[in-house]
Amino acid sequence: MGENNHASAAPPVRVALFVTCLADLYRPAVGFAALSLLEAAGCEVIVPKGQTCCGQPQWNSGDRAGSQRIARGMIEVFEAEAVDYIVAPSGSCIGMVHDWPQVFDSEPSWKSRAEAIANKAWELTSFLVDKRGWTDIQARLDGIAAYHDSCTGKRKLGISAQPRALLAGVEGLEVRDLNQPEECCGFGGTFCVKYGEISSRMVTDKANDIISTGADTLLAGEVGCLLNMSGRLKRMGSPIRCRHVVEVLAGFTDGAAMGEGE
Repeated sequence: MGENNHASAAPPVRVALFVTCLADLYRPAVGFAALSLLEAAGCEVIVPKGQTCCGQPQWNSGDRAGSQRIARGMIEVFEAEAVDYIVAPSGSCIGMVHDWPQVFDSEPSWKSRAEAIANKAWELTSFLVDKRGWTDIQARLDGIAAYHDSCTGKRKLGISAQPRALLAGVEGLEVRDLNQPEECCGFGGTFCVKYGEISSRMVTDKANDIISTGADTLLAGEVGCLLNMSGRLKRMGSPIRCRHVVEVLAGFTDGAAMGEGE
């Protein structure tokens, strides 16, 4: 694994790293890479042990009570830590944190607490570029990467230029955009479960677009999207390797890519 020890010139801040459940269960390297980048950017990082899911699957399925239960637990976990920011390597999960006030529309006290947490919550690449003004990447990856913008990150949080600004500092790497960058990969959280046939067609179209770029690596900022796309690419016999963008930015590219085993 690579290391990134170039500290930021910005004032130090205390950050709670929200690892996310998909990273924790399927790609722990994303959490370690996120930690490395935040520390390189001059942040004191803590990882609250009580964190769980953001509650997005429940919220998207109309289960307000379930999403409230999960959000209450998470709010209490983050309230217990004296931090300036809450940062996650996932626009989708941060987007849900920003929705927590809506989850508690009928409960003013909890809504106020949710707003306080939401105001501290940032997606990682946006936090580094927009909040810290930090792009001092010290990493190398030789090859060509296609970049997939996740729906929530791009449409809800305005994340597109930030990961590319950081990737510009990766030596040896050429980054190419997809031909249809606005198209969803078909994961969509519970969408891929509810509408499997439609989701399968969408990810097939996405995989063909990725292949057409001539890239040897696919990068994205969402573990869920990457799991979906890497699975389809493998089933199509493509050799394209899939990684979360923070793994490349932190120099954590010595291990297996997604879907390649240990």
